[in-house]
Amino acid sequence: MTGGEHQRGASVLVVLDADSTLLQDEVIELLAEEAGSRTEVADITERAMRGELDFEASLRERVRTLAGLPAEVFQHVGERIRVTEGVPELIAGVHAAGGVVGVVSGGFHELLDPIGERLGLDHWRANRLVVRDGVLTGEVDGPVVDAAAKAQALLFWAADAGVHLRQTVSIGDGANDLRMMAEAGLAVAFNAKPRVRAEADVVIDRPDLSQVLPLLGLRA
Repeated sequence: MTGGEHQRGASVLVVLDADSTLLQDEVIELLAEEAGSRTEVADITERAMRGELDFEASLRERVRTLAGLPAEVFQHVGERIRVTEGVPELIAGVHAAGGVVGVVSGGFHELLDPIGERLGLDHWRANRLVVRDGVLTGEVDGPVVDAAAKAQALLFWAADAGVHLRQTVSIGDGANDLRMMAEAGLAVAFNAKPRVRAEADVVIDRPDLSQVLPLLGLRA
């Protein structure tokens, strides 16, 4: 699923990961904290981001720990999510230059939708959690947004906006972002794991996403 409006003939497409990139938090860990499983989930997240675990299997394992949470948890956790410094400036700079910004996430639409709307993102795609009778079942609804799905989102949004792949930028921090980063014209590792840093074109260690603008020639 995609949020936002379509734009043809854009100058550039920037696609970001959500957790620990667009957002300061790992949202599934905030959910897990509500379920009393944060330590377990954080360990699985760390191993998955290093590429030690299959992402889909690890996500399903983490989501199972959320079974029984009331759907109201989305509002509680949504109020705690912190957008990374520099995100509004990055989005404004790309839009001012006629570009498009998308976010593709191994996280969840229930929490990303209001953020995407508030920030003015052009596109976003994420997983959905199954809620039955007002309670999370501990299952993911439909196919998991994994590394392949992230790469497909970048390719689809580039074609949709009429942007050549040379004019695409992907920004991520974990192993699940590597296929997306391999497709992009410029791959940016943002506060990333060693494997991602090694494979990226550019490494940004300062937690400020406006640092991407000079890479695009949009700020000195």
